[in-house]
Amino acid sequence: MTELKDTVVAEPVPAQRRVRPGDRPRDAVRSRPLLARVNAVAVLLVAVDGAAWLTAVLRTGAGPACAVVTAAALAGARVAGRVHRRRLWLSWLQDLPRSVTATALAFALVTGFGLVAGMDGADTARMQELVLCFAVLSEAVRPAVFAFGRWGRRRLRRCDRAVVVGSGRIGGELVRTMLEHPEFGLLPVGVAASGPDPVPPGLPVERIDGDLTGAIARLRAGTVILAPADESDGAIVDAAITAHRLGCVTLVLPHLFELCPDGPGVDRLRSYPLVWLGGAPTRRPSWWVKRAVETTLAAAALVLLAPVIAVCALAVAVESGFPVFFRQVRVGMDGGTFVLYKLRSVRQAAVDDSQTRWSVAGDRRVGPVGRFLRRSSLDELPQLWNVVRGEMSLVGPRPERPVFVHEFSAVHDLYWARHRVPTGLTGLAQVHGLRGDTSIADRARYDNYYIANWSLWLDVKIIILTVGELLCRRQR
Repeated sequence: MTELKDTVVAEPVPAQRRVRPGDRPRDAVRSRPLLARVNAVAVLLVAVDGAAWLTAVLRTGAGPACAVVTAAALAGARVAGRVHRRRLWLSWLQDLPRSVTATALAFALVTGFGLVAGMDGADTARMQELVLCFAVLSEAVRPAVFAFGRWGRRRLRRCDRAVVVGSGRIGGELVRTMLEHPEFGLLPVGVAASGPDPVPPGLPVERIDGDLTGAIARLRAGTVILAPADESDGAIVDAAITAHRLGCVTLVLPHLFELCPDGPGVDRLRSYPLVWLGGAPTRRPSWWVKRAVETTLAAAALVLLAPVIAVCALAVAVESGFPVFFRQVRVGMDGGTFVLYKLRSVRQAAVDDSQTRWSVAGDRRVGPVGRFLRRSSLDELPQLWNVVRGEMSLVGPRPERPVFVHEFSAVHDLYWARHRVPTGLTGLAQVHGLRGDTSIADRARYDNYYIANWSLWLDVKIIILTVGELLCRRQR
């Protein structure tokens, strides 16, 4: 096994308890009251935009067609510009460039639509007037919304419960800043030190010394703020993944925060820049699109490829007898196990060593048919049934056997973290040549990169690369 030779298999002792395969953490966000999960400022901003659009329609006398086109352009531009996003710093002046840019994009969209659709010049001018009228009305009210939000956070304590994980000094300063300035919408309820520096005494929040997972759920925290002591603080990475899996908003204080400029994804807690980390892929609406598309494609592929599977099964039966299908327990999402199906490519032996033997390369039990099935990946086709059943995805980290998951998790950092999403037929590691007896550490890095950067387009790219490898018969 690559990178396991001459290695002492010992479980590292992290600063915080890791959420490992087999753990099924309680969803901290869902345990909070529904009203506490509603972002009132974002809801009010959406309501203001809706009222401004309706008032502008009545003011300009735009017809139904012009009103619908303008509504679509404004909604698309403002969603793309994240004008209604959740934020800590409620400042109209800070947000004004983003809002104006989104409105300008909507103006360009309605103008372009009018030209392409061949609309009457008067209708195009009316849509442009509607957008300008909307901008004036909306921007006139938005300062009041931000002021109301700051007042609600200070007076009504409409703040999100937050846990700080980081170096002692910085962690203490963040806690004190949140307590002194509730207008940023964060109420500290716990603090944990990730490095050697202890948490400063006297903070009116709970000190977390061990189980971060249990503490987040017990304190009903919806936000986790990470303040690493240095760039090599591994406990911070563990805490970030734990927060994601519990459904918490995750904010990171950059190491050189004094030099960090404002930009997309950067918010402010007074003078501290905090970077918003993307949430877990499985919580996004696009993930349900992925699931629906993959289930449909897998079911259709099973039907279309049934003759191919039948011919391969017949060849297996002729070469090595029955059964033609091979079943093996693999580890899936959150450490759950499932039975994986493959066409059998290895002749049966008196003792089944499939759960503990790493590779069958050079095994005499693999005949010509088996070698062909493995080289062409046709032995993997029955796993389409696992995709239909929801146990796997078409694209995701490849599933491994329980004994090797335990072994690799003890040796390779963050191997355990790749189980945050369902396993797949193919993955980013595989299309980069990491199949068979290759680096486990590299596989873990590719798999975690895939999860951190997941998108529907990334899945499409991996499928295209997989098809290319199968057709060209070469490894990248």
